[in-house]
Amino acid sequence: MPETPERNNILDYTPEELETIVTGMGGQKFRAKQVFGWLSKGAATYDEMSNVPKDLREKLAEKYPSWLPEAVRMQKSKDGTVKCLFRFADGTEVESVFMKYEYGNSICISSQCGCRMGCTFCASTMDGLARGLTGGEMLGQVLAMRNLTGSDIGHVVIMGMGEPFDNYEEVSRFIRLIHDSRGYGLGLRNITVSTCGIIPKIKEFAKDFPQVNLAVSLHAPNQQIRQKSMPVAKKYGYDELMRACREYTEITGRRITFEYAVIDGLNDSAACAEELAGRLKGWLTHVNLIPLNEVEGRDYRTANGKSVKRFKDILDKNGVAVTVRRTLGNDIDAACGQLRRRHAG
Repeated sequence: MPETPERNNILDYTPEELETIVTGMGGQKFRAKQVFGWLSKGAATYDEMSNVPKDLREKLAEKYPSWLPEAVRMQKSKDGTVKCLFRFADGTEVESVFMKYEYGNSICISSQCGCRMGCTFCASTMDGLARGLTGGEMLGQVLAMRNLTGSDIGHVVIMGMGEPFDNYEEVSRFIRLIHDSRGYGLGLRNITVSTCGIIPKIKEFAKDFPQVNLAVSLHAPNQQIRQKSMPVAKKYGYDELMRACREYTEITGRRITFEYAVIDGLNDSAACAEELAGRLKGWLTHVNLIPLNEVEGRDYRTANGKSVKRFKDILDKNGVAVTVRRTLGNDIDAACGQLRRRHAG
């Protein structure tokens, strides 16, 4: 399991854990709920916590001086998409993306700094894994972005840098923190977690969070093609992954989303579409076709619009629910990991 830093960020703590901290500093228990509420509103300093006694604020500031990440670089697209490079207190940098949709505002957050999964079309994994983020650092991305944009955020997708199931305990903590009704209070069905296919954690996730949406980065209709670009496929085979996903839908009764980046010459043929349709026909699934975000230093190119349409039409014809992901932020560093690498360069 990747190393995560010790909990020196006050956002990492539940109200019950904050009670122990607050009472240990001589404060009353109910002050913990007040602090938790202020943090969830996006308070950036203790001075904003006007109903918390000054002496308690001073003690908290000494022990936990800062919590929201610093926005060190921000890009804004013409369509309203905002991409931000956030830096935490130890210098770790990750990316988050704010997006506007008809159903409301969404944010895509990172769960790790870098990634060790090695997918060959991805920018996040090019420099390996630095460390995992804590649940509070994930929450901090949401709160900092809300402050920066001045917009409410009603949907969270954990699909940025990193593999969420490679940092399962902290992702679980984040979900519980942001869902807590005493704080942000985000509905579980408004959270989506994406995985490249770590099978034991898919099974665990189905039991732990049956109401949270699951997306699986599939990107191929079979094992032969998948293992060319996704090293995880060599450990968890295609057929085994499909069985785990079917088990997930049986346990939760909920639809699973398969993410499919359409890559020119690799997985965009009519034969690929027919094979995928054959696997998914009659199953409670949804396929999200993604025009590939091309990454400097990678040889992959996105499939042309004609190929993507043909792929979609074949799935439609076979009764497989499918959409083509709306392209947002294509005039900025869209692919996750690009902004961080460009800033470091």
